Amino acid sequence: MRFDRITVDPQKMGGVPTIRGLRIPVATVVSMVADGMTTQQICSELPDLEAQDVAEALRFAAETVRERQVPLAAPA
Repeated sequence: MRFDRITVDPQKMGGVPTIRGLRIPVATVVSMVADGMTTQQICSELPDLEAQDVAEALRFAAETVRERQVPLAAPA
């Protein structure tokens, strides 16, 4: 899978994945979605973003989780 809007630069933001080289981490965008914000709300809050950035951040996050095991709490 190819991600044209996600960049990783060791000289920016400690090398965490960001949107188009901006200082906006993918994790920030994904957290905003998880908090219930719409794409329009996110783009209003972070005006450098475009709707396609939000969509690609979610695809990137999904692919990242798919590629590794994530520890989960045992069911109660």
